[in-house]
Amino acid sequence: MLEWTPSLVEARLAEAADVLKRLPDQRIRGYFNTWPQIVAEFSDLVGQEPPRLGRPPPQPDAISRMEETLSWTHGLDPTDAKIVWLRAGGERWKTICWKVGMVRSAANEHWLYALCVIAWRLNGRRVPGKRSRQHVIATVRSACA
Repeated sequence: MLEWTPSLVEARLAEAADVLKRLPDQRIRGYFNTWPQIVAEFSDLVGQEPPRLGRPPPQPDAISRMEETLSWTHGLDPTDAKIVWLRAGGERWKTICWKVGMVRSAANEHWLYALCVIAWRLNGRRVPGKRSRQHVIATVRSACA
């Protein structure tokens, strides 16, 4: 059985955010175009930049892991969950602090605490109710070391 650590939780959340970005856009059904596709000649393409290639769609097993990961933040403080998903999506700390209205050290503590709580829940442990955030973080770090 896998022992979850905050770093494993962070990696899985980052993977889930990446999969969410790579999912295809939703399209409204029933609308289509009957016009023929325009074929550009070489002279039309001169001076244009080549089209940017997108990343391939995610694999089915990655989508399954993403769906499992989406439920991990339920039960967290809404601010903590927002920080976790913003950080998983690759946002910079400066942007996160601006969006949640905290200084960087406080936002980092909320993020680390949320990762520890998720790791504890995934390992089947109860999160202590009457402990400080620093105590929970230190306990999880010592258990993972």
